[in-house]
Amino acid sequence: MKSTSILLSVLLLLAFKTKDNPLTQAERNYASTSLNTTALEVASSIKGLSNAQLKFKPGPDKWSIEECMKHIAVSEKNLWNLVETSLKQPANPEKRIELKNTDEQVIKGGESRENKVKTFDALKPENTSFTSAAHALTSFTESREKLIAFVNSTTEDLRNHVTILPMGSFDAYQLILLISSHSKRHTKQIDEVKADPNFPKS
Repeated sequence: MKSTSILLSVLLLLAFKTKDNPLTQAERNYASTSLNTTALEVASSIKGLSNAQLKFKPGPDKWSIEECMKHIAVSEKNLWNLVETSLKQPANPEKRIELKNTDEQVIKGGESRENKVKTFDALKPENTSFTSAAHALTSFTESREKLIAFVNSTTEDLRNHVTILPMGSFDAYQLILLISSHSKRHTKQIDEVKADPNFPKS
């Protein structure tokens, strides 16, 4: 009788853990590697640049590297707020039917520079509180380190919290991948600024 009770308890525990649907180690590794890699790329993209290089604009309607960095930093915070807001709501697994992209497609789409779109006013560089590229990088680094720690330790059910955005529906795990790919997208933009023939030599 006692052994039967123990067995039932174990089965209930396993059922509970399955229902919670925590991330697999492979999912943690995939997100963590992406977040670490893109964070290093952001820092490397502005390392050693002079003030003239940071503030150079390829055109009147183009962002400077400093402006790109400010946008990356403020977006990091705002996108993470989306994840937190999603996790505070009840899980909505029935919404998973609305997910159109695989994790790999979310990364690829987020990184792509093919479709240029205007950002929200709150995410425009001139509307941030950052005073310099260095200031923005410090904020970005702090935010990214917290996000990586969260990914490596969370027991939240990220897959069954779905958020509907103007560009499509994403589960909370995919929103984290979107954060990573967004910073990659704008690292590419920084590279485009550097490739401009009028970019200052020093």
